[in-house]
Amino acid sequence: MKKYVFALIAACLVLGTAVAAPKAKVKIALIIESTVDDKGWGQAMHDAIVAVQKKYGASLIEYGYSEKMKPVDAGSAARQYVAKGYDIVIGHGAQFKNLILEMADEFPKTTFAFGTSGEIGPKNVFTYMPESEETGYINGVIAGLVTKTNIIGVVGPVDGGDAARYNRGFVLGAKASNPKAEVKVAHTGSFGDFVKAAELAHTFVKGGADVLTGSAQQALGALRAVAEYKDKPIWWLGQDTAQLAIPESYKVIAAASYDYAAVIEQLIDKRQAGTLGGQSLPLTFKNGGFVYEFNDKVGPVLSAAVRKAAEKAKADITAGALAINWKDVKY
Repeated sequence: MKKYVFALIAACLVLGTAVAAPKAKVKIALIIESTVDDKGWGQAMHDAIVAVQKKYGASLIEYGYSEKMKPVDAGSAARQYVAKGYDIVIGHGAQFKNLILEMADEFPKTTFAFGTSGEIGPKNVFTYMPESEETGYINGVIAGLVTKTNIIGVVGPVDGGDAARYNRGFVLGAKASNPKAEVKVAHTGSFGDFVKAAELAHTFVKGGADVLTGSAQQALGALRAVAEYKDKPIWWLGQDTAQLAIPESYKVIAAASYDYAAVIEQLIDKRQAGTLGGQSLPLTFKNGGFVYEFNDKVGPVLSAAVRKAAEKAKADITAGALAINWKDVKY
């Protein structure tokens, strides 16, 4: 594998640019460590590809996916997709970075992508980075306003990528709406350790936390732990809107999610225009990369004042009037 020198992107590609329908059939493959129905990370990308396929039709968009793929095992699946003529192969997770770079070097005519990352890779590799400090900030604002104990828990996967941005944005939002709030952050060390996430959630609750949040697919384990406190005012703020449609949703005040459809359309459009990679694609509220929804079924905890504060934060972020200096947050 060649060694590539990565540089952080200085100016990200704006996803809001209009794209044309595919000129020819495009075959897209997705490789994920979780599943396409994980109510989180994997499902967000899967749903986006399915939405684009539905938009243009199966005659133009062919889609295949491989689930429960550890990076060490994913190479075989990726090579099979290349052998079958797939145009775009996505390793959905920063853990697939090394594999993608190796594959890109070996198959220069195939477009590869991985995220989350804001790095610029080889000419046939795209990266994508949700600037999730934006969604984290809004959830933090709500957490700071609804907590009664002034203790808030964050169950993170690892301290990197969009998870690190989300956690730090959340801390800033909570502190902005409630300077007295204490935000405690812990990591499972894995994107898919549901058991460890549940254990951390219970530890936070036992320590007095009455509002929790978390990101990546492992967060579902933490949400399920929160849902065990059925008759207690213990609340959750989600990083995936699918969490509003599951049995545990009665604990979810609001949830954000990523809309990767714009990324998928850009991958198709760029490739068919002759650009196979070498760019990073951001997701923001401004370019439609994020979706945010409130859960009206949770009752008084989502008061008019809380909702108004969250909506103002979202509007200010979208308009560029609110800077979120997430890199300044230290744990």
